Amino acid sequence: MKPLKIACIGEAMIELSLDESGRQAGIGFAGDALNTAIYLKRCLSPDHQVYFNSRLGQDNFSSVMIEYIEAENIDCSFVSKHESRSPGIYAISKDHTGDRVFSYWRENSAARTLFSTEQGDADFTSLEGMDVVYLSAITFAILPVNIVMSLLDWIEESRKKGVRFAFDSNYRPHLWSDKKIAQQVVTRAWKLCDIGLPSIDDEMALFADDCEAAALERLSSYAAPLMAVKRGASGPLAILSGQQQSSEAVFNKATKIVDTTSAGDSFNGAFLAAILERKSIDEALLAGHNIALNVIAHQGAIIPK
Repeated sequence: MKPLKIACIGEAMIELSLDESGRQAGIGFAGDALNTAIYLKRCLSPDHQVYFNSRLGQDNFSSVMIEYIEAENIDCSFVSKHESRSPGIYAISKDHTGDRVFSYWRENSAARTLFSTEQGDADFTSLEGMDVVYLSAITFAILPVNIVMSLLDWIEESRKKGVRFAFDSNYRPHLWSDKKIAQQVVTRAWKLCDIGLPSIDDEMALFADDCEAAALERLSSYAAPLMAVKRGASGPLAILSGQQQSSEAVFNKATKIVDTTSAGDSFNGAFLAAILERKSIDEALLAGHNIALNVIAHQGAIIPK
């Protein structure tokens, strides 16, 4: 098959992981689209190229982040650098019960200006020539509304030219100023996508479905060519052109859970890789489920190769 060019669009942030004292931290880099890009590239044959499309700053952390991403054999040609803004930051600490607490500083991150010209207009030239475009609703949530709507229009037109659109709703309430806008954007994205990667919990939180069956019925109504619904311990479910599919695959339960941060992102990467390499739906579901089991058994979003 022809080598594919795949763009993963989103924000990469500086991660501060605090120690037990809460006074010292290890530094890493993460973000949902970046996590998916890394697992996608690891699972694909080397003929295909994965691009990370984002915006960072002129600071040293941005330069080190690019080195980190490129070390995963991901092309950063379309990671632009803002003149005055820097990457967002988030910290992981623990509360008095030992549960993880996430704190974010991303309101003025460079990634929020992605696809925006100095005049505030939309510019998607960095996406031209891509065969597959992947992003999540987190990417939509951090961008200005005019850029979001223009990006959805660009996706709609590009699909007519053969570009495939893969999407994960990945709903984060605090990133949206208005839940109704989130519902409208995500609904349009589902109607445009070729490969849908929803998590049942996110969908029910965003659309207030009464139960899982109602959420699955709503997702089926969009009639996307392919959806893989992530359902945690219940195992993923495929929906083809609006029809829920039965599976002969056996989805093992997790025997060790250390950190669930990147479970969905890793599933997306492995599932996409399998589908793009024309493996069966069951093979793709198993690939996604199994890598997620491995990831949650380790600390951190990106596990060692």
